[in-house]
Amino acid sequence: MIVYIDENLAPQLAKGFDILQEPLNFKSMEALEIKSIRNEFGQGVADEDWIPLAGQKKACVITQDFNIRRIRHQRLLCEEYNLGMFYFRPPSRKGYSYWDMVKLLVKCWEDISKIALTQKRPFSYKLSAKGKLEEL
Repeated sequence: MIVYIDENLAPQLAKGFDILQEPLNFKSMEALEIKSIRNEFGQGVADEDWIPLAGQKKACVITQDFNIRRIRHQRLLCEEYNLGMFYFRPPSRKGYSYWDMVKLLVKCWEDISKIALTQKRPFSYKLSAKGKLEEL
């Protein structure tokens, strides 16, 4: 199973979390691969283009772009392609700093990976700055 990190987050997060997840994959029935949307589909790829491709791979996505949920046709695409979505809600329009995002991902990774591996898709969760996952 693949978890994509959206291009509004540093692609290094995908590489780092993929390395951190690797030892856990030997203990699980299903492995998690963490990849960057930017590296997989190209920088600047339109949401309407990567959503179907990620859906074909039965993936989940971590993003700060809450507009995907707000924009009706994008939300419907996510539902049509059975994506699991994790929306990080930053405390300001600037988004999270790099290290704040790292800390938040580390804090929530066990919950994210458990949901990604077990919950029926499509699904959407919002992650607050305090590290609480809330189903949408």
